[in-house]
Amino acid sequence: MNGNSNSYGTSWADQWDNGPDPETVGHDKKSNNSAKYKQKLGEGLGKTKAVASTGMKKLKDGTSVGFNWIKTKYSNTKQKH
Repeated sequence: MNGNSNSYGTSWADQWDNGPDPETVGHDKKSNNSAKYKQKLGEGLGKTKAVASTGMKKLKDGTSVGFNWIKTKYSNTKQKH
């Protein structure tokens, strides 16, 4: 065994796929699809940014509440002694 699992140096897709490569099919439609995908990507990034912003606000508020709770508990135990 020479360690090469490909037959005659071709890949699995070359051996079993008789059709054209995906990027050559519909080459003239590529610019229309590209604009559509860019728009969808932009919308998706806007939604992601909004969700991340909301999450950070919640994290900040929760952390603040947690630190205040710890501060209150610490000051209460310190005053008892």
